Amino acid sequence: MSTSSVNLEDVPSESLMSELLRRMRCSSKPDKRLILIGPPGSGKGTQSPIIKDEYCLCHLATGDMLRAAVAAKTPLGIKAKEAMDKGELVSDDLVVGIIDEALKKPSCQKGFILDGFPRTVVQAEKLDVMLQNRGTKVDKVLNFAIDDAILEERITGRWIHPASGRSYHTKFAPPKVPGIDDVTGEPLIQRKDDTAAVLKSRLEAFHRQTEPVIDYYAKKGNVVNLPAEKPPQAVTAEVKKVLS
Repeated sequence: MSTSSVNLEDVPSESLMSELLRRMRCSSKPDKRLILIGPPGSGKGTQSPIIKDEYCLCHLATGDMLRAAVAAKTPLGIKAKEAMDKGELVSDDLVVGIIDEALKKPSCQKGFILDGFPRTVVQAEKLDVMLQNRGTKVDKVLNFAIDDAILEERITGRWIHPASGRSYHTKFAPPKVPGIDDVTGEPLIQRKDDTAAVLKSRLEAFHRQTEPVIDYYAKKGNVVNLPAEKPPQAVTAEVKKVLS
């Protein structure tokens, strides 16, 4: 949030005070640079905001950052848009450059959580070089390790009521009548991404892509395997233990 886009005089006092208090609380926290790796449904999305708030880190989702850079027409964003318009993939160097830019923001002062990047060993190497140039490195890679069979049960059991967004699970939170919304009596649907066939291909792609990345960081000794099959509170406790 730069003063050019937001006049601080117009920001409510409560917002300013709570941000100042947050920064004071954060100033004593140790710096942390984390990478989160895990298949769809492994609970990464649940833990990420908890880790972010607990350790005052910024959350870097490369897809969102690329879209923001393109919208803001930054020099890197303009280059990224050129590639996208040609139907090409945005180069690794550009993505690493956009991460480098983001790390200059005050919200990233204490470190970051990278989610969805690096996906390849080449990207991991380029990220390492960029961080080295900043005099830092990746501290921990949190690997949300979970058996594919458990994931399949978690994900393929999900049913939703499209109008309200209410969600159910055939095993963990079933509706009173199978396939029917408790409140309206309307039928439930399954997202096409939640079917066994789609999940199987997503998991195969995930393992193929990320296993080499996990091996790359394991050789450096900074991978922590989290028991992602456990309930969220237990995973949070484990995360705090490995990061403290």
